[in-house]
Amino acid sequence: MNILSPKQLKQMLSKNQVILIDVREPFEHQAESIEGACLLPLAQLSCNTLPKEGKAIVVHCLKGVRSAQAATKLLDENPQLEVYSLEGGLMAWKEAGFPTQRASCAVLGLERQTQITAGSLVLAGVLLGAGWHPAFLWLSGFFGAGLIFAGVTGWCGMAKILAKMPWNQ
Repeated sequence: MNILSPKQLKQMLSKNQVILIDVREPFEHQAESIEGACLLPLAQLSCNTLPKEGKAIVVHCLKGVRSAQAATKLLDENPQLEVYSLEGGLMAWKEAGFPTQRASCAVLGLERQTQITAGSLVLAGVLLGAGWHPAFLWLSGFFGAGLIFAGVTGWCGMAKILAKMPWNQ
């Protein structure tokens, strides 16, 4: 897999040499993106879904982790494909001083939505358990265990569900 710095990508974009693909989720892309980037979430990405323009492909995400996965996925499907991953993702692009497009009314990030939802459910379980019936304390335990599982494995069921909500599409 080839890796591009933000400066290299900026030069290639100015010469119209590459197609830039954002592999983040729609709500992330809507909140902030690199001008000219096509949205193609990692879960939907394949050689069949790529634009057919005959140019090199550059994939990017927020920090570079998902774009590395995307580049590997595409190269596994077609080793002849010219694919690059933006080193450091959108964060590195902004740190390099390059502009981004921002939505005027952006949805909270998925991580914050998950924290608010989990925290609210834990608090509800504690309040209901203390004020109504102790069995509600299990609600707090359930969501607390879910947070621990998400932290250990990196997989969060609540985040997956929230990502499918209409306001995140």
